[in-house]
Amino acid sequence: MRFAAEVSDLELADYQRAVRLLLRHPLITATFPDEKALARVRRFAAELRRDLSEAFGYRLELHGATARLVRTADRLVTDRPALSRTGRPFDRRRYAYLSLCLATLGRAGIQITLSELADAVSGDANRITGLGLDPDSGADRRAFVDAVAWLEERGVLRLADGSSSAWASDPGAGEALYDVARDAVFALFRPPRVLQHIESVTALLERSLSSSGNAERRAAAQAARRSVLERPVVYFGDVSAEVGNHLRGQALPADLYRLTGLRLERRAEGVLLVDTAGWSAERFPGTGSVAQAAVLLAVAIAERVADPDGRKARRMPMPDPGEEHVKLVAQVDAGLPAGVPMPGDDPQPAATVEDDEAGETRLPLITDSFLREATADILRSYGSAFGAAWHADPERLRAEAVALLVRFDAVAAVPGGVLARPLIGRYRSTKAQVKQRTLF
Repeated sequence: MRFAAEVSDLELADYQRAVRLLLRHPLITATFPDEKALARVRRFAAELRRDLSEAFGYRLELHGATARLVRTADRLVTDRPALSRTGRPFDRRRYAYLSLCLATLGRAGIQITLSELADAVSGDANRITGLGLDPDSGADRRAFVDAVAWLEERGVLRLADGSSSAWASDPGAGEALYDVARDAVFALFRPPRVLQHIESVTALLERSLSSSGNAERRAAAQAARRSVLERPVVYFGDVSAEVGNHLRGQALPADLYRLTGLRLERRAEGVLLVDTAGWSAERFPGTGSVAQAAVLLAVAIAERVADPDGRKARRMPMPDPGEEHVKLVAQVDAGLPAGVPMPGDDPQPAATVEDDEAGETRLPLITDSFLREATADILRSYGSAFGAAWHADPERLRAEAVALLVRFDAVAAVPGGVLARPLIGRYRSTKAQVKQRTLF
């Protein structure tokens, strides 16, 4: 027993809840995600520091009324944006305002008004070409308030008086006074490198390792555990041979269960951690119209891949994850200002995967036209299960459902459609039931 060695069997479930809590919310304050969270983490602070460091290479820091899990990133991802209170993903302007807010709060005292914060951010933003912050512009004010609300939700700023929405409506008439949680401010911005010394975003992912074989094996084992936590499914073909060996090993399921209380499911193509505790921010299958449509599309794709009518779907090579990552890094670096860096169930048949003579993986292509037809069939078949807005805009429903399937690695987006990845095979022969909306 390598992990949770000092935790008694009576306390193990509470310890596992604390681990899942930190993995879902790397920043915990006195009020975020709730008032009991910080106490849960502090109860097992010593064990959590040791186990999270050894198992994943993460660092747990506790200062004042703040706990911060400093995670190790293995790759850049694009599917975990900061969200506004209305669920809108942050754009570049909102991220920039958020960064400037943190810079201002780092110099501020224990209280600050919203107009003072806006003036300071405006002064910095107006010195950055292409950014700016004009308090007379409604779009700028809304973007700024979204950044402030993100900090407020996490307890970095605590509203003492007034209203940010009143200021957003009329800066001359509205005002808000905030208490500043300085521990949380300093915990939020913890880059692994001094940003002034890097010239590419890749430097944020680099880690120096000992040249010893033991250190390399330990790093590969940590990377394997991280991949299972941070990806909805890990395909063996998407990771290095060293990481793949650890994913296939016998120790991984026991280690992760001891730490998280979650079961590992392994198939010929890869592994996934079955979320039976509701710890992940987004679940699939899930609730809501988009999630329901995504499940039904997965069933339709699985049936298409099964080829019941003798038709053969065209096959295409799976995009190389390494090449995709290089392109993403290049896009991020291209946006940097010149010279300035920026911060189990019973096995189900899998979607068929074919390798050509060169060893290239080829997956079934599901065309956009098929997905549009399948979405139209779903809306016809399930009627009132989907609201009038979705019936009026089926293309939006298709796009959002496909995006969800992409986020969970059930499909891979390519020009003209998607490639069915092995996870789709779980939904073959599935009988979907959608709860109809109550009309009266």
